[in-house]
Amino acid sequence: MDKKVYELLNDQINKELYSAYLYLSFADYYEEEGLDGYANWYEIQAQEERDHALIFRNYLHENGEKVKLLAIDQPDKTFSSYLEPLEAGLEHEKYVTSLINDIYAAAVAANDYRTQQFLGWFIDEQLEEEDTADDMITKMKLFGGDARSLFELNQEYASRTYSVPSPLAGE
Repeated sequence: MDKKVYELLNDQINKELYSAYLYLSFADYYEEEGLDGYANWYEIQAQEERDHALIFRNYLHENGEKVKLLAIDQPDKTFSSYLEPLEAGLEHEKYVTSLINDIYAAAVAANDYRTQQFLGWFIDEQLEEEDTADDMITKMKLFGGDARSLFELNQEYASRTYSVPSPLAGE
């Protein structure tokens, strides 16, 4: 495997684990604010991010590469409104998309077709992640100022359940 592609893939494990930490901090904020549905949504999001790290880890192992686990930074965001974590989430998902794009570009430059194919799932996943984050922002802006509507949104997010991502499920 090309050295640059390897380094970016290995670093992505750390980035995904940081994403899990970040989303747990969002869940903590919402839990402390009494919005357990939003907390549930971000707890599941954190679990998905951890799963993404495992997918990258497994890919490196499947390709005979050694995984080097790095220290995970502490999230440093604080919030003063229900909207702020949602906006931070969209910003973070756009950042993750840029990281996936960088890995893909390195794989293209190295003629690493296997990694390009592997990243296809993540490219699709990032489109979904950004769309969902944007939708949550729109709903909060439209309905978050009304207590009854906020309650209904909270109930909607409380109903989210975890499902194993297809690369881990072997589908």
